[in-house]
Amino acid sequence: MSQSAIAVVDPELQNLITKEESRQFYTAKLIPSENYASAAVLQAAGTILTNKYSEGYARKRYYEGQQNIDPIEEIAIARAKSLFGADHANVQPYSGSPANLAAYCAMIPKDSENQRILGLGLPAGGHLTHGWKVSITSRFFQAFQYGVDPVTHLLDYDAIRAQAMQVRPAVLVCGATAYPRQIDFSKFAEIARECGALLLADMAHIAGLVAGGAHPSPVPHADVVTTTTHKTLRGPRGGMILCKAQHAVAIDKAVFPGLQGGPHNQTTAAIAVALREAQTSEFRTYAHQIVTNAQALAQALLTQGARLVTGGTDNHLILLDATSLGATGKQAAKAMDIAGLEANFNSVPFDPRSPFDPSGVRIGTPSLTSRGLTKAHMPQLAAWITTAIRSRDDAAALARVRGEIADLMAQFPPPGFLPPYPTRPSQELG
Repeated sequence: MSQSAIAVVDPELQNLITKEESRQFYTAKLIPSENYASAAVLQAAGTILTNKYSEGYARKRYYEGQQNIDPIEEIAIARAKSLFGADHANVQPYSGSPANLAAYCAMIPKDSENQRILGLGLPAGGHLTHGWKVSITSRFFQAFQYGVDPVTHLLDYDAIRAQAMQVRPAVLVCGATAYPRQIDFSKFAEIARECGALLLADMAHIAGLVAGGAHPSPVPHADVVTTTTHKTLRGPRGGMILCKAQHAVAIDKAVFPGLQGGPHNQTTAAIAVALREAQTSEFRTYAHQIVTNAQALAQALLTQGARLVTGGTDNHLILLDATSLGATGKQAAKAMDIAGLEANFNSVPFDPRSPFDPSGVRIGTPSLTSRGLTKAHMPQLAAWITTAIRSRDDAAALARVRGEIADLMAQFPPPGFLPPYPTRPSQELG
């Protein structure tokens, strides 16, 4: 990963990049929304395409000099439609949050009397942009939230149906960022039809699982589907909107000129590369291995005495209740980070603690799977996780775990890292 030009122009920044390369190489990335882009995706994202402005859409630009840009965007669109079986695809959103806002703007006319959206609440595993009170989506639209069952912490489709019939939203939102079970998109489609709503599915977390056949697809059921292009899809940081043909014009107008200016052409190219990679049999194997690894890690954590929200997982993530190991979520995440286990503290459903120091830790297997780890490694990962949390005040124990993790990670170089590999830090990082 040569950064020689940066080293000449800005050695201070190059030093931080070098340190980050080492950190990523020798630690275990467990944040379920993170992954490793391939060398090809990284190269595409760093090309001279960043020099070109391209406001508008292919063959309908407001700038000249699009002879090569238009085909790049058309390739990305064609691959997205083919991979997910969509009528239409827009690959210009800068990320998932703008994609969601654009979808709402397209699905709810500004002069409509019904400006209501109904989505999964943040404390129950939803995303900020599903109408949570601190998000701009709750300022632009009248937002309502559904939750999960207070005992099982699973989606209760009967309760969601009853609430939807009462609220009568213009848009019913499904999808999550911290829900460890499969989502039944067909049931959401039935509820949307019954209450007269359009269905928006946010598959940002599971897009790679959907592409690889490891999770049911929302595309046949939803009017509009939004996603990021990183996470399990393993592309660059960007966004994408898929929709049925009747919503294509509204979606495109909402993205540009509604919310954005020119697309980031280097990102569009990197998305195209990632979608090409997602069409391979190797990617399908990877997607299924993510779920296998997550389920093996969940079972191993249970064996270690941890309590998990819903008792396990059907997808790529696990929500661990750190209080079962004698810690808060923030304490657990901080200790894990010192021990070389990168995770994030997260609320659990009906969490009595503050979101700034909640009860849970969110853990995922996409990145470990990208590095080639299998279910055989998961018991050891679970032992390291629980040891780090239980030994959070024992610096020597955390350092020992960090060293053992570095030894293992060195055997599984991440995608996108090319030899010579980063030098292992001489001192353990806190």
